[in-house]
Amino acid sequence: MEGNPSDFEAIGSRLGFRVEEESQNKIRLVWQGARFPAFLCLGIAIALLFVSLPILEALRQRGFEGPAASLWYFPLMNLILLGIAAFLLSVKRTILFDRKKRQIIMHKRSILRTTRLRIGYDEVTALRLGADQVYSGFALAGSSAAETYPVSSLRLILKSGESVLLDRGGIKRLKSLAERLSNFVDKPLETPETPLDSTSFPRVNPMSSG
Repeated sequence: MEGNPSDFEAIGSRLGFRVEEESQNKIRLVWQGARFPAFLCLGIAIALLFVSLPILEALRQRGFEGPAASLWYFPLMNLILLGIAAFLLSVKRTILFDRKKRQIIMHKRSILRTTRLRIGYDEVTALRLGADQVYSGFALAGSSAAETYPVSSLRLILKSGESVLLDRGGIKRLKSLAERLSNFVDKPLETPETPLDSTSFPRVNPMSSG
């Protein structure tokens, strides 16, 4: 194995990979990240340009002594929103199941860094459809009322005893995906009768990257 499985944990209760490519020798899954907030930030940033550009021009001509000096924060807000939008749009995860090379290759990419995890088929003992205990939004805000709740998840179980998160989401979609991947990698699929009652997986650390 090359890489750290903990780098591929996620804060969110859902990921939702889609099958981008499927052939006799390859299955490629893709997750594009939070698109709605990304486009929302981008839209607000573009709208603010109509205010920020005249302010920047006024500051260029008269400096911070002119009437536009008190509005300096508009261009700064614009820049921050553009940065957030660029980051969210760059977030992407891919999972490649390569039958020829007998490897599973996972990539997590953003404008800040790219992380990779490479796992051989011989290191995998099974796929498991179970549940993760995920922190609620209150936990991320530091509320004392924070709780965890179970979310259906699909994981690789390794010979070392570690588990690697593949996807989270609706149980029906995950079960269909799990059956296809189990057949593809020729590994057994562990399916508890009540996946959402499972407590075999550790709680997701809210400090883990998404």
